[in-house]
Amino acid sequence: APLTLATLARHPAYTDACFWEATQGRPLHIELGEWAEVLVIAPLSANTLAKLAQGMADNLLTNTVLASTCPVLLAPAMNTDMWQQVAVQRNGQLLRQDDRFHWVGPGQGVLACDRQGTGRMAEPEDMVPYIYSLLHTQGKRDLAGQRVLISAGSTREHLDPVRFIGNPASGKMGVALAQAAWHRGAQVTLVHGPMEEALQARLGEIEAIAITTAAEMHQALLTHLPQADWVLMAAAVADVRPAWQASRKLAKVDLPKALALEPVADIVADLARQRQPHQKLIGFAAQTGEIIPPALEKLQRKGLDAIVANPIDLAESGFGRDHNQAVLLGRDGVQVEIPPCTKLAMAHRIFDVLGEPDRFPPPD
Repeated sequence: APLTLATLARHPAYTDACFWEATQGRPLHIELGEWAEVLVIAPLSANTLAKLAQGMADNLLTNTVLASTCPVLLAPAMNTDMWQQVAVQRNGQLLRQDDRFHWVGPGQGVLACDRQGTGRMAEPEDMVPYIYSLLHTQGKRDLAGQRVLISAGSTREHLDPVRFIGNPASGKMGVALAQAAWHRGAQVTLVHGPMEEALQARLGEIEAIAITTAAEMHQALLTHLPQADWVLMAAAVADVRPAWQASRKLAKVDLPKALALEPVADIVADLARQRQPHQKLIGFAAQTGEIIPPALEKLQRKGLDAIVANPIDLAESGFGRDHNQAVLLGRDGVQVEIPPCTKLAMAHRIFDVLGEPDRFPPPD
């Protein structure tokens, strides 16, 4: 009910009845259209979709859409058969030709009609990152036509089926980068290590390739490298692995007193050697203590375009956290400090800086 919504939101809730109130100083749809920075239509019905596609304005919502110039996020929700109708799909295709309109969902699941299928409205948790992205970018698709390859999370190098060498990287930074690039119009491929299901669910339609070991990540990245315009290496890849691996779980008494280790191939350095001149390669350096000198050394030694140095020994930033802070270093000498913020905000800031005209000169 409007009263309940207004009470919980601490903001007015408008209905069609408000559209015609004589107390309005200016037309309500004009006021709302000029005020809005992002419009979110959730759920989007087949009826409203048809009206938007044809430019109709017969209620407060559709009038406000036409009176605004901000991005519009659409979250369709309807019965599967309704969603799959040719007319509904045609209306959707018309709106997809308009850069103002952005889409989230529909997903699959149990529908209001008790059927299982496509047509379920995207979860609010999926809408919030998109809304933030639209507020940050004002709806621009500056990565449209670009292919972005991202690595995320940790790798695991097993001693036996139970024990492994790993690290606490969650993959949240890589997922945030994937979301930001996707929201800005890029075609995204994310290669990620073991990751919580809830985090994987945030990827939506983004292509995701799950791996376990560094060797698997290396191969997946090499496979997709030729098509990429950007490569962002946010994964925390193991540096070493056990020199041998048992096929069964070792009993405690069978564990070696000293664990023989061997180095893992340097994935970033290999990508740097094999990339084409137009491909941008961005590394990440998780550091403790002084973060800039070791990151600069890594930037130069591996032949990167830029590197994001982030501290992992500060409260509320680093592995597994929802927030982060960093310094972005470019081989042209640029240093951009990114203060504490959400990882999605950091991802957008990274793309903002990297996308500046003539930011990075061609490799020597």
